[in-house]
Amino acid sequence: MDFILEPWPWYVGGPLITLIMFFLYYFGKKFGISSNLESICAMGGAGKLHEFFAFDWKKNSWNLMFIVGTVIGGFIAFKFMTPDQAILLNPETVTDLADIGFQNAGAQYLPEELFGLDALLSLKGGAILVIAGILVGFGARYAGGCTSGHAITGLSNLELPSLIAVIGFFIGGLIMTWLILPLLF
Repeated sequence: MDFILEPWPWYVGGPLITLIMFFLYYFGKKFGISSNLESICAMGGAGKLHEFFAFDWKKNSWNLMFIVGTVIGGFIAFKFMTPDQAILLNPETVTDLADIGFQNAGAQYLPEELFGLDALLSLKGGAILVIAGILVGFGARYAGGCTSGHAITGLSNLELPSLIAVIGFFIGGLIMTWLILPLLF
């Protein structure tokens, strides 16, 4: 017998996120995945190679718990909060995805055409991963933070640079979805 938890409703999750953001702001902490990756790089000795990473990562050790919590939370959500892999997609989206080569769109969260082992180990899949990683890393550094940092913390602090960054993230997502992805598949 599988044990399935139900996701928390928005009126519980939303205020909890707000409370966490308030405490982070109050204590002068920053939130985001790229902040954690900076700490991991500093912990690994990247400060010897570049001055950007030359800081006391131990002051941000609380932030590393965010990464641990993300992994644990992802496992719990996948294992105990996902009744099946099927997702509801608009029928037009299913048709559009089928037109560019995605079979069984909506049958699972991570389509085999992108995330299957065969796709990841192919030349095209490997190139997509490397190029996407470079672009995401460059974009997060250039924007001064990642999507979670800008969209959650920056917008909740009413920061104009975060609003501009989030608008840029959405524009980039639309360009990828409507122009680049169809060319890749």
